[in-house]
Amino acid sequence: MEKSEAKELEEKLFNTKSSGWETVTSEEKNTIFKFSDEYIWFLNRAKTEREFVEGAVKILAENNFKDIATVDSIKAGDKVYFNNRGKSLYIAVIGNKKLEEGLNLVGAHIDSPRLDLKPNPLYEDTEFAYFNTHYYGGIKKYQWTAIPLAIHGVIVKPNGEKITVKIGEDEEDPIFTITDLLPHLAKEQLQRKLDEGINGEDLNLLIGNMPYEGEGVKDRVKLNVLKLLNEKYGIVEADFLSSELELVPAFNAKSLGFDKSMVAGYGHDDKICAYTSLRAILEAQNIEKTAICILSDKEEVGSMGNTGMESQTFDYFISELLNKSGENRPNLLNKVFCNSSMLSADVGVTYDPIYGAVSDRTNCAYSAYGISFDKYTGSRGKAGGSDANAEFIAKLRGILEKNDIKYQISELGRVDVGGGGTIAYILANKGVEVIDCGVPVLSMHSPYEVASKYDIYSAYRTYKAFYEEA
Repeated sequence: MEKSEAKELEEKLFNTKSSGWETVTSEEKNTIFKFSDEYIWFLNRAKTEREFVEGAVKILAENNFKDIATVDSIKAGDKVYFNNRGKSLYIAVIGNKKLEEGLNLVGAHIDSPRLDLKPNPLYEDTEFAYFNTHYYGGIKKYQWTAIPLAIHGVIVKPNGEKITVKIGEDEEDPIFTITDLLPHLAKEQLQRKLDEGINGEDLNLLIGNMPYEGEGVKDRVKLNVLKLLNEKYGIVEADFLSSELELVPAFNAKSLGFDKSMVAGYGHDDKICAYTSLRAILEAQNIEKTAICILSDKEEVGSMGNTGMESQTFDYFISELLNKSGENRPNLLNKVFCNSSMLSADVGVTYDPIYGAVSDRTNCAYSAYGISFDKYTGSRGKAGGSDANAEFIAKLRGILEKNDIKYQISELGRVDVGGGGTIAYILANKGVEVIDCGVPVLSMHSPYEVASKYDIYSAYRTYKAFYEEA
């Protein structure tokens, strides 16, 4: 049957969207699943920013990348990185064009919402030993109670000795938890607003109940915990003052659904974009403009500090590239940024039909519909966000359509419902063309986020095409 004129016109003019699963071949599906399995493996070993950097540096070394501090000069084809205090990482593949012609940047962050230990965390109350915590980033506090938690991080002694801590991940390890009130006695708690159901000061980690065998000490459960920690790590209570210990979910990322079409795991925001951009720069070919992969820290708390994108450390890295390429001259750094383009690789929001009222269905991202672009972030009247220029979006559309990569352009939610931001505005302030571009997820900022395997692979393909063709 021939198509009607109206049907032909509809196909020509409408921006029709569909699930990517409808068109993939069996071979493509196998590739997508294999890539996602590799991501799951890495995510389960990189739940914190320090662990992500450590794992990424190993991969970089295996792929002939060198620490920029160890090289005197660079040329086209060279691969270098800068490790910023073990908590953020900048990676470069030097292109055929001069640096002053601009860079192709993909910038993700590797910190995720979590709980941190306070500087003086250990205390005892009624024969229970606890660690006192301070939550990090935007969390729903009630989601962090009554789940298994692991302790990850470092303790640094005054003599410089650094002790790595990871407890709760191995099968034989103990786990920890934050208790919640039983529903039988929770009448007052259940009448509170949802965000007030659990107070921040009540997010205390239960770590012990057995007293030390002996007399003359008031807090014997606390003493027993310290004795065990001293035997295992050689630390005393004062060493918590120079530690960075984080609480993360003790469960692992896994495939989700009977069809295994999704990945559920802690830290998709934003390790899902960090991993795909890392893989993309490893595998990109024929680089013309120098490609840069940014793996930043502190995005969840405003990108502050010397490992966040507000720091001048990234500018220092680009200056080092200019110095070691022999190009540098006064004010050239500003020109480099003004000639550069960037994908701010951060997760977006998948339309969730259970909570559909918060989304505009014609301007939201759908699972398995491909990489999601957000032209602008911010809240309400676009306040505090970054807004990409139409010319830049058109250029990106051309790259994706040329490479047959499905994409969608969306917003975070309904106009007056809320909002958010990424590191995009920081690079835009330097003169870089920027747009937010990432994997849409369900249950963002929860201990167990969900993403489509199709979208994960689409992100990798998008970042790789951008490095190669932008």
